[in-house]
Amino acid sequence: MLLRIDGRPDEPLYAQIESAIRAALDAGELAPGDKLPPARELAAVLGVNMHTVLRAYGVLRDAGVVHLRRARGAVVADRPATPRLRGLVRALVEEAERCGLSRAQAAALVADGG
Repeated sequence: MLLRIDGRPDEPLYAQIESAIRAALDAGELAPGDKLPPARELAAVLGVNMHTVLRAYGVLRDAGVVHLRRARGAVVADRPATPRLRGLVRALVEEAERCGLSRAQAAALVADGG
């Protein structure tokens, strides 16, 4: 897995690391059960502070994308997209309700593909 960050001032480094890991997942470079590099090692490769990598890993853990385990490190979760999809579905339902649609009507839109 090759991660690249560009040090853009408009996006924090930890967010760039998080985005790069998510992109690797989307591209199939990472799969469920894969182990991410140790934070210290990744920080050295990227030229950032170890705590920056740990913050990115923490955000990914909170999103359900990875599991952090002592002595095992960061491991890609079995179903990394599920928590993210739940958040998107919640946002869809809230928006549908703001537009005056019922949950059934919103579900019908999803079933039809939009």
